[in-house]
Amino acid sequence: MKHSTTQQTRRGRGPARRIGRTLALVLPVVLVLSGTLAVTRVNWSGNPSHPVLTAADASAVGASSKAAARAPYQVLQDRLLTELQAKNPGAALTQLQQAVNESPALARHCASIARALGRAAVRVYGPTRAQSYARPVCDTAFAAGVAAAHH
Repeated sequence: MKHSTTQQTRRGRGPARRIGRTLALVLPVVLVLSGTLAVTRVNWSGNPSHPVLTAADASAVGASSKAAARAPYQVLQDRLLTELQAKNPGAALTQLQQAVNESPALARHCASIARALGRAAVRVYGPTRAQSYARPVCDTAFAAGVAAAHH
C-alpha cells in the first residue's frame, strides 16, 4: 500500500516539477541575455553627444577600427595636450588656432578643446601661470577652463 501512495504523490508533483525544471534552465539564460543587452545600451563613452551603441554595433566594431574611428577633434585635442606638456599652453593655443583656420569643421569643438587645455595647464603650471597664457582663441574658453580647474 505504501508503494501506491508514493506513486500518486510523484504524479501529483510531476507537472509542477517539470515547470520548475524548465524555469530553472530557461530563467538564467534570459537573465544573462537581458543583462548583456542592457550593458551594451549604456553610453560608456562619457560624452552625451555620442550615440549609444547597440549590441550589433558593438560586435561589429573591431579593435583596429576603434583606434581609427577617433574623431579628428579628439586626435587634435590629444596632440595639443601633449604639446602643452612638452612646450607650453601658448604653443598649444597657437596650434589650435591654426587647426581651426585650416579646417573650419573643427570650430564647433574649439571651445571644448580650449577648456581642456585650460584645465591641463592648471595641473601642469598652476592657476596663476596658466592664466598668463590666456588669449582669445575660441573666445574665452581657455580662461574658462583655467577658472573651472582652479575653483
